[in-house]
Amino acid sequence: MSLKVALQMDPIGSVNIDADSTFRIAIEAQARGHSLFFYTPDKLAYREGRVVARGFPIELRREKGNHVSYGDEVEVDLADFDVVWLRQDPPFDMGYITTTHLLDMIHPKTLVVNDPFWVRNFPEKLLVLRFPDLTPPTLIARDLATIRAFKAEHGDIILKPLYGNGGAGVFRLGPDDRNLSSLHELFSGINREPLIAQKFLPAVAKGDKRVILVDGEPVGAINRVPQPGETRSNMHVGGRAEKVELTPRDREICARIGPTLRDNGQVFVGIDVIGDWLTEINVTSPTGIQELERFDGTNTAAKIWDVIEAKRA
Repeated sequence: MSLKVALQMDPIGSVNIDADSTFRIAIEAQARGHSLFFYTPDKLAYREGRVVARGFPIELRREKGNHVSYGDEVEVDLADFDVVWLRQDPPFDMGYITTTHLLDMIHPKTLVVNDPFWVRNFPEKLLVLRFPDLTPPTLIARDLATIRAFKAEHGDIILKPLYGNGGAGVFRLGPDDRNLSSLHELFSGINREPLIAQKFLPAVAKGDKRVILVDGEPVGAINRVPQPGETRSNMHVGGRAEKVELTPRDREICARIGPTLRDNGQVFVGIDVIGDWLTEINVTSPTGIQELERFDGTNTAAKIWDVIEAKRA
């Protein structure tokens, strides 16, 4: 089977080829004989009944500084492709949401991964609200008095933007912290979106586990350990990836959420687990598959393409 594959992502020329999950997925596709086309989200357009994109045919290689070759720039009709990957990084803003509406128009005749309708309706910090018994105490609010009451109840909390990513704007507010009002003013001056607060989990000092699921089934995990004195464990901000095994609790969480992910076209998902608690379900642009492959040899990209090829067949 040879598939025509389009990658909607951030500039591929600047990715870290040893860490970027989209690059690993694309290399696997190329090794299987699939052709690759790359474009950035700003080059996606609707024109008189067609969903089009302007970009480049590409060839990839695992060679630092020389990992991509581009063909001639061309505009394509995405309905002519077998698979389109929705892989640009958040923020999950109206620009991101608009791309999901446009890709809805070609899916499922063209298979969009992950399903754009449910990406739009499953933002990572909101999907977890469907599983309150699996999550730490959580609040979604914009009102300062409501957030202050939550902090008074739980004492030590994490406060962050609802649609942020990569650890940006994440604050720990301990029992004696007096910065809540100032942070609320800061966030309110940036946008009109609510904030998310969660009870602080001391177990984060031992790591924030990223569990990878393919078509609703767990395939492995990596542990992201924060630097000394740092609350955030995201690798974007210096978190260290370590080998880790799936625990019975991890498998229990995956068994609960897996059917929801599989039934709604979320082929590649990364969840975050701190201690025994689920904190996020990442469906927009999850990462971690290259680290997992280095630690235990699990070729997650191959498992992903096995699922996609079966759907296309």
